[in-house]
This record gives sequence, structure tokens and C-alpha cells, in this order.
Amino acid sequence: MSPVLHADLPRFVAFGEALTDLICTGLDSWISRCGGAPWNVARALSTLGELSAFGGAVSCDVFGQALWQESMDASLDPRFIQQVERSPLLAVVHETHPPRYFFVGDDSADLHFHPSGLPQGWRQFVRWAHFGGISLSREPLAGRLVELAESLKAQGVTISYDPNYRQGMDSRYDDTLERMSRLADVIKVSDEDLCGLFRSPTAHLGLGQLSAWNPQARLLYTRGAEGATLYKGSREWSAGALAVEVVDTVGAGDAAMAGFIYACLHEDGEEAQLRFAMAAGAAACLQAGARAPRLTEVRELAGQVQLLV
Repeated sequence: MSPVLHADLPRFVAFGEALTDLICTGLDSWISRCGGAPWNVARALSTLGELSAFGGAVSCDVFGQALWQESMDASLDPRFIQQVERSPLLAVVHETHPPRYFFVGDDSADLHFHPSGLPQGWRQFVRWAHFGGISLSREPLAGRLVELAESLKAQGVTISYDPNYRQGMDSRYDDTLERMSRLADVIKVSDEDLCGLFRSPTAHLGLGQLSAWNPQARLLYTRGAEGATLYKGSREWSAGALAVEVVDTVGAGDAAMAGFIYACLHEDGEEAQLRFAMAAGAAACLQAGARAPRLTEVRELAGQVQLLV
């Protein structure tokens, strides 16, 4: 398939890592899947119909080519993906129940992304930029991305942030966590994120700290099967999880993030936006892998989301 070259530059860009999951499926048996939280969000936004791009670097080998091809299949703007002659970033998932994994990526391609290589004039078009994932914990890439987020915020671009806690985001990540939380207009976190990032057995400490750092941000707090709550200032809206037949939860959080962003761009009202986020996350669970849901199925499921009083 030939790359889709858009006449206009996208108004949504997700910045960070695209990687390959190497998943153990049995004794001496492995499969590979394209992934990476920011890449998942960009692909999901594009599948929902938003002109989107992923801003990041991938390798030129078989793993990088697979990421490139899936990006093109999802109609992501190819001008934002930089291919470099470096090794691929890999997430080696050696156990799946519960997930146990480690990353392989010393001096890998993702670390060599440079915003200076993005297409001319892109800043005039972008209205929403998303950041998160392990990219913000991997130097020197992390420093470049935080500076990019701050400069985009200064020009009036809406910033969303999903830290997507992973092993290795310890006290060294604290400064980045605070900087990104203070500048973001939208923050998405889960129970696991809050407990891991704030090194606390409960999520309450993390929620309080995020609110203190940025009381004006919209805070989307997801709790898996227990539903989600959207906070905005002193107001809050909660919704129960949809009763769907779950096949795979991989990528559900990224789909929910994409659904929420899409709704903020196209739907009025926090209740509608929360419903859309819940529906997108549920739709991603209906098939195996980090699936990007379609707009028609998300709209159908959104009508089934029950708001809680």
C-alpha cells in the first residue's frame, strides 16, 4: 500500500515511542506485535476518523518496517515518522499472566527522534498534542519531548498526558511527572499508574497530588472493571464499565485515551466525552491485540454507558 499523503497537515499528533512487543506464546515460541502507547493513541484517533500523526522514530529493519506499514495502513501522516539506522525498541513479554516484561533498546531508534525534522509548517496546523509512555523516561528523548510539550503549550496547543506507568519510572521520573502534569490540559491515569508513580498502596495520594499540581486540568481516572471518573475542578462525573465479552485488554487504556480526545474535539459536554472514552476502551477489548476501534461501534457502545450519580 502506498503512503497516504494528506493535503493538509494533521491537527492531532501523538509524540513518543513506537515499539515491537515480543510475546512468548509457549516453549520456544514467540510472536511480534506493533505497539507503544503514543503510537496506539495516534492509530486509534486516525481509525476514528481524525486526521492524525505519530511523531517518533523507528528502525529500518523488519520491526521498523512493520511499524511503518501498520502506520500507513492506519492512514497516519508519514511525514511525522522518522526512520533511522538504529536498532529497534523491543518490549520482551516473557510471561503474560500476569504480564512480566523488560525493554531492550540501548541507543535504539526511538531515542533519535528530532522535532527539527518534522514537516515545515506543522505547528500552524496542530491543535492537540499527546505525550506519554516510556518515551518520557528515556533520555535524551525525554528532554526533547518535554521541551516540545512546553513550547506547544505556550503557543496555545492543547496538551494531553498519559504517563502509562512502567517498570523503571522511579524517583528519577518525578521531575518529568510534575512538569508534564502541571502543563497538561488533560491527564489520564489508572489505579496502576497512580500506585506506581507515587509509590503508594492506594491511588488517593496520587489523585490529590495531580489535582494540587494542576487544578484546572481535566483528569480522567480509569479503574478497569470498576469504571472511570472524570474530574474537572470541583466537579466530577463517573461511569460504570460496559458489560462486554472481554477478549484482550491490551491497548484498552490507549483506546480510551483516544476516544476521550476524539470526543473533546467533536462532542460537547463532559458526560458525552466520558461515555465516548468508556466505549472506545470497551471496544478495544472485543478482539485480541491492541485493536483500534471504529467510530460506528464506539458510538453504538457509548449509548450503553451508564453514568453513576
